Amino acid sequence: MDAHPQKKILIAASGTGSNADVLMQCFTEHPEIGVSAVVCNKANAGVISKAHERGVPVWLFGKKNELEPENWFQLLRCFQPDLIVLAGWLKAIPVEIVNAYPSRILNIHPALLPKYGGVGMYGMRVHEAVVHHGEEESGFTAHWVTEEYDEGPIVKQHKLNVHPNWTAEHLQTAVQALEHRYFPEIVEQQCLLLKPLSILTTP
Repeated sequence: MDAHPQKKILIAASGTGSNADVLMQCFTEHPEIGVSAVVCNKANAGVISKAHERGVPVWLFGKKNELEPENWFQLLRCFQPDLIVLAGWLKAIPVEIVNAYPSRILNIHPALLPKYGGVGMYGMRVHEAVVHHGEEESGFTAHWVTEEYDEGPIVKQHKLNVHPNWTAEHLQTAVQALEHRYFPEIVEQQCLLLKPLSILTTP
C-alpha cells in the first residue's frame, strides 16, 4: 500500500474556467496532488471543454439541483476530494456541505477582501467597483468558505497597484495574471497541509 496516497482536489467553476485550467495543468503530473473532477452548473460553460481536454471528469449540475445538499453529498462520496476549490463558482454552497467540510472549501475572490465582496460581487462587477471608487490597490483573496459570502478566514492575498488610467478590463487582465501565478501555489500548500479525509457519509 502506498504510504503517501495522492491528495484529491475537486474544482467547482461556472464560467470560462481560466483558473480551473491553470490548476488542472499544474496538478496533472504532481506527485502528491491530483484533480479528481470538475463540477459545473452551466452546460455551455467553457470550463467543461477545458476539463475534457485535460482528461478530467466533469460533473454537471442542473439548474434545480445545484443547491441541493444530497446532490453535493452524492458528488463528494463519488470523488472523495480532500479539498474543494471554488474557481469562479457563482452559487452558494449548501450549508450542510460547508459544515461537513470545515476549512476544506477554498474560494478565490478577485479583490482584496473584505472590500468588494458579498452577494452579487463577482467577475467584472468587482473590477468595475474597484475602478469606480478609485482604489490604488487590488488583487485577489484566497479564503475558506463559511456560511456567509466572502466572509471566511483569509488564507492569502496578493496585491497589485491599480494604474490611474486603467479600465475594469485592464484590471481584470492584471488580476487574472496574478491569480494564475500564485493561486496554484496556495492550493498546493493548503492541500498538502490537510490530514487524510475519512470516507464521507451523509449526516
